[in-house]
Amino acid sequence: MTDKQQNITTFLALAVLVCVLGVVCAIGILTFGKTDEIIQGQAEVAEYRVSSKVPGRILEFRVHEGQFVKAGDTLAIIEAPEVEAKKAQAEAVKTAAEAQNTKAEKGARKEQIQAAYEMWQKAKTGREIMEKSYNRINNLYKEGVVSEQKYDEVKAQYDAAVSTENAAKAQYTLAVKGAQEEDKEMAAAQVKQAEGVVAEVNSYINETILTAYADGEVTDIYPHIGELVGTGAPIMSVAIMNDVWATFNVREDYLKKMEIGTEFDAYIPALETTAKMKVNYMKDMGDFAAWKATKQTGQYDLKTFEVRAVPMEEINGLRPGMTVLYNINK
Repeated sequence: MTDKQQNITTFLALAVLVCVLGVVCAIGILTFGKTDEIIQGQAEVAEYRVSSKVPGRILEFRVHEGQFVKAGDTLAIIEAPEVEAKKAQAEAVKTAAEAQNTKAEKGARKEQIQAAYEMWQKAKTGREIMEKSYNRINNLYKEGVVSEQKYDEVKAQYDAAVSTENAAKAQYTLAVKGAQEEDKEMAAAQVKQAEGVVAEVNSYINETILTAYADGEVTDIYPHIGELVGTGAPIMSVAIMNDVWATFNVREDYLKKMEIGTEFDAYIPALETTAKMKVNYMKDMGDFAAWKATKQTGQYDLKTFEVRAVPMEEINGLRPGMTVLYNINK
């Protein structure tokens, strides 16, 4: 082979190599340029915790984990003997207050009124007798027949008889009229106060029967039957299955494709279905969240945001914890 032929062969080989490298690079660029960027999230639901205002012992559970309940259904019963004892005390106080109020409204009994009247009449008769005696002594005193001392003694006895009659009459009038208005108002107020205490205790009694606040599914039951629970201690959690959303942890350089109001198609592997969702919430997850360090290339650190999206229509079978995928390149 001549030098010229060898040069041509070498040139052709280099040309073929360059072409092959070009094709490989083009394929690589096209392939990597079309790499799907998948953001993974999970389905979540709203839930509420059931608790009691009174401490007690778990007497009975009416539901089990995984059971669907409706608003108003009985979930559990708590035994609280201390509250029952307080109810008995409150009702006794109420009964006493009502009796006192009845007494104030009715006034004195007929026997008391009659006795007061008899005492008045007795005092009146005594005053009339003393009045006659006083008039006779007074006439004799004016004529100079009796001494001044005798006159003063009879006059004092007569004045005492008048005072005794007035006092007896006042007692009779009081017995007829009954208690004063202030006493009646105080007795009525004591009844209302006692009724308020009874109502408060009854409200605590009602708290020993725990009911569902809204429709949902019982996800967790924390204590066991027979265990003591304190005031406000969570007893079970109920998930509101129709209040569902998907939560994504999104790096901030992808947020432009997940702005609030953005609608996108999400894929749910567990259901093998695609659903339309809409972003309605975005919040910085704080310094504790994952960062992507890029300062080595002279750029900045990328923070992570929590983004939530709600289904635009009902998704049958969607449960909390299911994976939700979003391809931001589509």
